[in-house]
Amino acid sequence: MSLESPPTTDEGVQQLLAEPKFELMPFDSMAEQLDQLPDGATIAVTTSPTLGIGATVEWTETAAEQGYEMVPHIAARYVEDTDHLEEIARRLTEAGVTDIFVPGGDREEPAGEFTSAQELLVALDDLDYEFEDVGITGYPEGHEFLSDETLAEAMEKKEPYATYIVTQLCYDPDAVIAWIEEIRERGVDLPVDVGIPGVMKYQKLLNISKKVGVGDSVKFLRKTTGVLGFVKQLIGSRGMYTPDRLIDGLAPYVGDPEYGLRNVHVYTFNQSADTEDWRYGRLDE
Repeated sequence: MSLESPPTTDEGVQQLLAEPKFELMPFDSMAEQLDQLPDGATIAVTTSPTLGIGATVEWTETAAEQGYEMVPHIAARYVEDTDHLEEIARRLTEAGVTDIFVPGGDREEPAGEFTSAQELLVALDDLDYEFEDVGITGYPEGHEFLSDETLAEAMEKKEPYATYIVTQLCYDPDAVIAWIEEIRERGVDLPVDVGIPGVMKYQKLLNISKKVGVGDSVKFLRKTTGVLGFVKQLIGSRGMYTPDRLIDGLAPYVGDPEYGLRNVHVYTFNQSADTEDWRYGRLDE
Protein backbone atom coordinates (compact mmCIF):
# COMPACT_ATOMS: atom_id res chain seq x y z
CA MET A 1 0.00 0.00 0.00
CA SER A 2 1.15 3.53 -0.68
CA LEU A 3 0.76 6.28 1.87
CA GLU A 4 -1.75 9.03 1.10
CA SER A 5 -0.28 12.43 2.03
CA PRO A 6 1.55 11.01 5.04
CA PRO A 7 2.23 13.42 7.89
CA THR A 8 5.74 14.07 9.08
CA THR A 9 6.94 11.79 11.85
CA ASP A 10 6.57 14.63 14.38
CA GLU A 11 2.97 15.29 13.31
CA GLY A 12 2.13 11.61 13.50
CA VAL A 13 3.64 11.31 16.98
CA GLN A 14 1.58 14.28 18.16
CA GLN A 15 -1.62 12.74 16.82
CA LEU A 16 -0.92 9.31 18.32
CA LEU A 17 0.00 10.58 21.78
CA ALA A 18 -2.36 13.53 22.21
CA GLU A 19 -5.30 11.54 23.60
CA PRO A 20 -4.38 7.88 24.01
CA LYS A 21 -6.46 5.23 25.71
CA PHE A 22 -4.88 3.96 28.93
CA GLU A 23 -5.39 0.36 30.02
CA LEU A 24 -5.45 -0.28 33.77
CA MET A 25 -5.86 -3.45 35.80
CA PRO A 26 -8.69 -3.32 38.41
CA PHE A 27 -6.64 -3.64 41.58
CA ASP A 28 -6.33 -1.49 44.71
CA SER A 29 -3.68 0.60 42.96
CA MET A 30 -6.17 1.75 40.33
CA ALA A 31 -7.32 4.75 42.39
CA GLU A 32 -3.74 6.00 42.54
CA GLN A 33 -3.29 5.31 38.82
CA LEU A 34 -6.36 7.38 37.93
CA ASP A 35 -4.94 10.34 39.84
CA GLN A 36 -1.83 10.20 37.66
CA LEU A 37 -3.79 10.45 34.39
CA PRO A 38 -5.40 13.53 32.81
CA ASP A 39 -8.90 14.52 33.92
CA GLY A 40 -11.45 12.96 31.61
CA ALA A 41 -8.94 10.53 30.11
CA THR A 42 -10.19 7.43 28.31
CA ILE A 43 -9.54 4.40 30.51
CA ALA A 44 -9.83 0.74 29.54
CA VAL A 45 -10.27 -1.63 32.48
CA THR A 46 -9.21 -5.26 32.09
CA THR A 47 -10.96 -8.34 33.40
CA SER A 48 -8.78 -9.91 36.07
CA PRO A 49 -8.34 -13.70 36.33
CA THR A 50 -8.11 -13.35 40.11
CA LEU A 51 -10.90 -10.81 40.71
CA GLY A 52 -13.32 -11.63 37.93
CA ILE A 53 -15.53 -9.34 35.91
CA GLY A 54 -17.23 -7.88 38.98
CA ALA A 55 -14.17 -5.78 39.78
CA THR A 56 -14.11 -4.48 36.21
CA VAL A 57 -17.71 -3.28 36.42
CA GLU A 58 -17.27 -1.77 39.90
CA TRP A 59 -14.15 0.20 38.92
CA THR A 60 -15.87 1.34 35.74
CA GLU A 61 -18.77 2.73 37.75
CA THR A 62 -16.44 4.41 40.24
CA ALA A 63 -14.18 6.02 37.66
CA ALA A 64 -17.10 7.08 35.44
CA GLU A 65 -18.50 9.04 38.39
CA GLN A 66 -15.16 10.87 38.54
CA GLY A 67 -15.52 11.98 34.93
CA TYR A 68 -13.31 9.47 33.12
CA GLU A 69 -14.38 7.97 29.79
CA MET A 70 -14.52 4.28 30.60
CA VAL A 71 -14.04 1.32 28.26
CA PRO A 72 -14.54 -1.86 30.29
CA HIS A 73 -13.34 -5.25 29.07
CA ILE A 74 -16.29 -7.63 28.98
CA ALA A 75 -14.36 -10.88 28.67
CA ALA A 76 -16.70 -13.56 27.36
CA ARG A 77 -15.39 -16.48 29.40
CA TYR A 78 -16.05 -14.58 32.64
CA VAL A 79 -19.75 -13.97 31.96
CA GLU A 80 -22.03 -16.66 33.37
CA ASP A 81 -25.10 -16.44 31.14
CA THR A 82 -27.44 -14.07 29.32
CA ASP A 83 -28.95 -12.81 32.58
CA HIS A 84 -25.49 -11.98 33.89
CA LEU A 85 -24.65 -10.22 30.62
CA GLU A 86 -27.87 -8.21 30.81
CA GLU A 87 -27.04 -7.13 34.36
CA ILE A 88 -23.56 -6.03 33.27
CA ALA A 89 -24.96 -4.14 30.27
CA ARG A 90 -27.55 -2.43 32.48
CA ARG A 91 -24.99 -1.29 35.05
CA LEU A 92 -22.62 -0.02 32.40
CA THR A 93 -25.38 1.86 30.59
CA GLU A 94 -26.52 3.45 33.84
CA ALA A 95 -22.90 4.50 34.46
CA GLY A 96 -22.87 6.31 31.10
CA VAL A 97 -20.57 3.87 29.30
CA THR A 98 -20.86 4.03 25.51
CA ASP A 99 -17.77 2.02 24.52
CA ILE A 100 -16.89 -1.55 25.50
CA PHE A 101 -14.15 -3.99 24.52
CA VAL A 102 -15.04 -7.68 24.10
CA PRO A 103 -12.17 -10.21 24.26
CA GLY A 104 -12.56 -13.92 24.72
CA GLY A 105 -10.74 -13.94 28.06
CA ASP A 106 -7.87 -16.00 29.47
CA ARG A 107 -9.92 -18.24 31.73
CA GLU A 108 -9.27 -21.90 30.86
CA GLU A 109 -12.75 -23.02 31.91
CA PRO A 110 -15.53 -20.56 31.07
CA ALA A 111 -17.66 -19.32 33.94
CA GLY A 112 -20.80 -20.22 32.02
CA GLU A 113 -22.28 -20.48 28.56
CA PHE A 114 -19.96 -18.14 26.64
CA THR A 115 -16.74 -19.65 25.32
CA SER A 116 -15.77 -16.95 22.81
CA ALA A 117 -16.10 -13.24 22.15
CA GLN A 118 -18.25 -13.96 19.09
CA GLU A 119 -20.82 -15.84 21.16
CA LEU A 120 -21.07 -12.98 23.63
CA LEU A 121 -21.33 -10.38 20.86
CA VAL A 122 -24.28 -12.26 19.34
CA ALA A 123 -26.01 -12.43 22.72
CA LEU A 124 -25.32 -8.76 23.39
CA ASP A 125 -26.85 -7.83 20.06
CA ASP A 126 -30.12 -9.44 21.16
CA LEU A 127 -30.38 -7.36 24.35
CA ASP A 128 -32.19 -4.05 24.75
CA TYR A 129 -28.94 -2.32 25.74
CA GLU A 130 -26.76 -0.86 23.00
CA PHE A 131 -23.26 0.65 22.97
CA GLU A 132 -22.04 3.15 20.39
CA ASP A 133 -18.63 1.51 20.09
CA VAL A 134 -17.57 -2.12 20.50
CA GLY A 135 -13.94 -3.18 20.22
CA ILE A 136 -12.58 -6.60 19.29
CA THR A 137 -9.07 -8.07 19.45
CA GLY A 138 -6.43 -8.19 16.72
CA TYR A 139 -3.18 -10.20 16.77
CA PRO A 140 -0.35 -8.65 14.69
CA GLU A 141 2.08 -11.38 15.74
CA GLY A 142 -0.39 -14.23 15.90
CA HIS A 143 -1.60 -16.21 18.90
CA GLU A 144 0.26 -18.81 20.90
CA PHE A 145 -2.53 -21.39 20.66
CA LEU A 146 -4.51 -20.39 17.56
CA SER A 147 -3.56 -20.60 13.89
CA ASP A 148 -3.65 -17.56 11.63
CA GLU A 149 -6.54 -19.16 9.73
CA THR A 150 -8.54 -19.58 12.95
CA LEU A 151 -7.86 -15.95 13.92
CA ALA A 152 -8.97 -14.74 10.48
CA GLU A 153 -12.20 -16.75 10.69
CA ALA A 154 -12.90 -15.43 14.18
CA MET A 155 -12.44 -11.83 13.08
CA GLU A 156 -14.74 -12.37 10.11
CA LYS A 157 -17.47 -13.58 12.49
CA LYS A 158 -16.95 -10.74 14.99
CA GLU A 159 -16.56 -7.86 12.55
CA PRO A 160 -20.29 -7.25 11.96
CA TYR A 161 -20.78 -6.58 15.68
CA ALA A 162 -17.72 -4.32 16.15
CA THR A 163 -16.78 -0.73 15.38
CA TYR A 164 -13.00 -0.97 15.90
CA ILE A 165 -10.08 -3.32 16.59
CA VAL A 166 -7.54 -3.17 19.42
CA THR A 167 -4.29 -4.98 18.74
CA GLN A 168 -2.56 -7.07 21.34
CA LEU A 169 0.68 -5.53 22.53
CA CYS A 170 3.43 -5.66 19.93
CA TYR A 171 6.94 -4.17 19.97
CA ASP A 172 7.46 -4.18 16.19
CA PRO A 173 5.87 -1.38 14.10
CA ASP A 174 6.59 -3.24 10.86
CA ALA A 175 4.62 -6.24 12.12
CA VAL A 176 1.67 -3.99 12.98
CA ILE A 177 1.66 -2.30 9.57
CA ALA A 178 2.01 -5.61 7.71
CA TRP A 179 -0.88 -7.07 9.71
CA ILE A 180 -3.11 -4.08 8.92
CA GLU A 181 -2.33 -4.48 5.23
CA GLU A 182 -3.24 -8.16 5.51
CA ILE A 183 -6.64 -7.59 7.13
CA ARG A 184 -7.42 -4.82 4.63
CA GLU A 185 -6.78 -7.28 1.82
CA ARG A 186 -9.30 -9.62 3.47
CA GLY A 187 -11.87 -6.81 3.42
CA VAL A 188 -11.71 -5.83 7.10
CA ASP A 189 -12.16 -2.06 7.17
CA LEU A 190 -12.55 -1.40 10.90
CA PRO A 191 -10.33 1.34 12.36
CA VAL A 192 -7.42 0.14 14.48
CA ASP A 193 -6.28 1.16 17.95
CA VAL A 194 -2.68 -0.03 18.19
CA GLY A 195 -1.77 -1.63 21.51
CA ILE A 196 1.57 -0.30 22.72
CA PRO A 197 3.48 -0.95 25.94
CA GLY A 198 3.81 1.95 28.30
CA VAL A 199 7.07 2.79 30.01
CA MET A 200 8.02 -0.20 32.10
CA LYS A 201 10.59 -0.44 34.85
CA TYR A 202 11.51 -4.04 35.51
CA GLN A 203 11.70 -3.72 39.30
CA LYS A 204 8.34 -1.96 39.47
CA LEU A 205 6.78 -4.65 37.33
CA LEU A 206 8.09 -7.33 39.68
CA ASN A 207 6.65 -5.48 42.67
CA ILE A 208 3.27 -5.15 40.96
CA SER A 209 3.34 -8.84 40.06
CA LYS A 210 3.79 -9.74 43.70
CA LYS A 211 0.81 -7.58 44.68
CA VAL A 212 -1.64 -8.61 41.97
CA GLY A 213 -0.62 -12.24 41.67
CA VAL A 214 1.59 -14.02 39.20
CA GLY A 215 -1.43 -15.26 37.25
CA ASP A 216 -2.47 -11.88 35.89
CA SER A 217 0.97 -10.59 35.01
CA VAL A 218 2.34 -13.78 33.48
CA LYS A 219 -0.85 -14.53 31.54
CA PHE A 220 -0.78 -11.03 30.11
CA LEU A 221 2.84 -11.33 29.06
CA ARG A 222 2.32 -14.79 27.65
CA LYS A 223 -0.57 -13.71 25.44
CA THR A 224 1.46 -10.85 23.95
CA THR A 225 5.15 -11.31 23.21
CA GLY A 226 5.80 -13.93 25.86
CA VAL A 227 7.85 -13.68 29.01
CA LEU A 228 11.15 -14.38 27.29
CA GLY A 229 10.63 -11.68 24.69
CA PHE A 230 9.63 -9.20 27.34
CA VAL A 231 12.68 -9.91 29.46
CA LYS A 232 14.92 -9.51 26.40
CA GLN A 233 13.39 -6.10 25.78
CA LEU A 234 14.06 -5.05 29.36
CA ILE A 235 17.62 -6.33 29.34
CA GLY A 236 18.29 -4.54 26.07
CA SER A 237 16.94 -1.32 27.53
CA ARG A 238 18.86 -1.71 30.81
CA GLY A 239 15.74 -2.36 32.83
CA MET A 240 13.64 0.46 31.37
CA TYR A 241 11.48 0.10 28.27
CA THR A 242 10.08 3.10 26.36
CA PRO A 243 7.98 2.72 23.19
CA ASP A 244 9.79 5.39 21.15
CA ARG A 245 10.76 3.10 18.28
CA LEU A 246 7.21 1.77 18.02
CA ILE A 247 5.59 5.21 18.00
CA ASP A 248 8.10 6.59 15.49
CA GLY A 249 7.52 3.61 13.21
CA LEU A 250 3.74 4.03 13.25
CA ALA A 251 3.70 7.83 12.96
CA PRO A 252 4.11 8.08 9.13
CA TYR A 253 0.93 6.01 8.63
CA VAL A 254 -1.31 8.20 10.79
CA GLY A 255 -4.03 9.89 8.77
CA ASP A 256 -3.87 7.46 5.86
CA PRO A 257 -7.45 6.14 5.44
CA GLU A 258 -6.23 2.83 4.05
CA TYR A 259 -4.55 2.01 7.36
CA GLY A 260 -7.17 3.56 9.63
CA LEU A 261 -4.90 4.07 12.63
CA ARG A 262 -7.39 5.59 15.06
CA ASN A 263 -5.46 5.79 18.29
CA VAL A 264 -2.98 4.07 20.58
CA HIS A 265 -4.09 1.82 23.40
CA VAL A 266 -1.42 2.01 26.11
CA TYR A 267 -0.86 -1.11 28.22
CA THR A 268 0.37 0.71 31.32
CA PHE A 269 0.95 -2.30 33.61
CA ASN A 270 -0.40 0.11 36.24
CA GLN A 271 2.74 2.25 35.89
CA SER A 272 0.93 5.37 34.67
CA ALA A 273 3.25 7.98 36.15
CA ASP A 274 6.29 6.69 34.25
CA THR A 275 4.30 6.48 31.02
CA GLU A 276 2.90 10.01 31.42
CA ASP A 277 6.35 11.49 32.05
CA TRP A 278 7.53 9.90 28.81
CA ARG A 279 4.40 10.90 26.85
CA TYR A 280 4.57 14.56 27.85
CA GLY A 281 8.26 14.59 26.98
CA ARG A 282 7.48 13.37 23.45
CA LEU A 283 4.66 15.89 23.04
CA ASP A 284 7.00 18.72 24.04
CA GLU A 285 9.62 17.86 21.41
